[in-house]
Amino acid sequence: MTIRQQADETFDKGIRLEKEAAFEKAKAIYEDLFRHVTDETVLRKIRFRMEDIDDLIAEKAVYQRIDENAKRVLTEIGINIIESQPLMDLLMEADAVDFDNETAFFIPLKRDYIDHCLAQVPRTMAGDPGMNTFGTGATSPFLKRTGDEELRPANREEYEKIILTVRDQQDVVGIFSLPVACDKSISLFEIAQLMEKYYQGLKMITTNTMRDDEVKFLARKDHWLDGTSLITSLTQMNNMVDPFLRSARSGNNLLLIDQSLAGISGPGSPEAFLTQNHAQVIFMMVVAQTVNPGISCMHCGIPSIVDSSGNLAYSSPHQTFINAALARVNTWITGFPSAQTGGSTSLSDVTPQAMIDSELSRNALRKYGVHIVRHAMGALGSLNFFSLEKFLEDCEIERRSRRVFDAIPKDKGMIPLYFPGDHQALSGIREIAEKGNPKNADHTLKNVDSFSQWEDTIIQAAKKKIYYPQLNDTVIDSIQSQ
Repeated sequence: MTIRQQADETFDKGIRLEKEAAFEKAKAIYEDLFRHVTDETVLRKIRFRMEDIDDLIAEKAVYQRIDENAKRVLTEIGINIIESQPLMDLLMEADAVDFDNETAFFIPLKRDYIDHCLAQVPRTMAGDPGMNTFGTGATSPFLKRTGDEELRPANREEYEKIILTVRDQQDVVGIFSLPVACDKSISLFEIAQLMEKYYQGLKMITTNTMRDDEVKFLARKDHWLDGTSLITSLTQMNNMVDPFLRSARSGNNLLLIDQSLAGISGPGSPEAFLTQNHAQVIFMMVVAQTVNPGISCMHCGIPSIVDSSGNLAYSSPHQTFINAALARVNTWITGFPSAQTGGSTSLSDVTPQAMIDSELSRNALRKYGVHIVRHAMGALGSLNFFSLEKFLEDCEIERRSRRVFDAIPKDKGMIPLYFPGDHQALSGIREIAEKGNPKNADHTLKNVDSFSQWEDTIIQAAKKKIYYPQLNDTVIDSIQSQ
């Protein structure tokens, strides 16, 4: 083996360590290579990675703090479950409640009990389709019908067509998550049976409206997720407590969804927002493991951004950034299987701009590295509509995108997200808990521009390196030129 080959092999080891989020070890390899290598081609690659590695180390440290502070939210602030007797009885019987804590606003948990439960959460899934998986989702209230302006859910005939269409796109659809609401002509259980018959990959459906015998249909099935959730805004959803506990007892693989909105139901700064989001999913994991130790739990925080009018803003790059960051909290720190949201658009009609919005989001998520992304194909109007026409176009664009990404050299390393730190994140969440609403919190007001500032940081970095996800992503140009 030549000296150049040895250097290349060692450099590739550094790249592999980056993919494992072992950035300190990768840095040590790059520094050692830089001291000894003389080949200018290899040196250029080393310099390229050395420019990023400290930013990646700093970014990982913020995610570690988010994970730690999320647990502190549960131990120092608590979750407001005092009016839910089933949850209180469950956690008191497990000796999980910290009755010695006199400063928490709500019901605090013991740290050792949290750690005990999280240690039981499986870090692998038999039906896992892998990283950078995109699919349907959202259970949009309306089906967008070409040439028909009436807004209504899908009926039986339309749902059968949707399922058969998704079946034919399984080469690019990695998760078939219920894409649109149904009318009374077909039940969720009947839809689940059709999905089971025609789609072989990972599937998700909610079971809160199903009968007890129907819920068990999902039990012990590797390729099914139950999206019945529990917590929002630091409190339980009363109508979901019994369905959630039933799903956990049934042994269904749980997709733990927390649909927090920045500045609306969660804090305004990116770090505080993800900390509360993560804390609420962790609480659901604790409850699930208390009911059924070892049950599979997928972390599905899906944090969302709103525009100035308070509506979901799926065309905003901020939606992509915050979901990519949450993916890294799990892929870099916790090891939990995770799901994100992205690839949609705020636009309500199938237009060229709507397709570009979705494509940009999917490509940026892929470049940062995510796990399973719901809502990525067929959704319109910030998840208000599902369109089969858009779904088919999204699938075709995704095929082209994959070819472009597959051709990208694999020695580029990890791309920093420059996630902005907020050392007041925990105190901000505490203030929100005390005042009862993020809108009334000083912390929220102080961070009103934090997402825009984060975007500006990424844009400035994008001007220095061609591979960064820019708003005018160069990958789009490459695809359109084919």
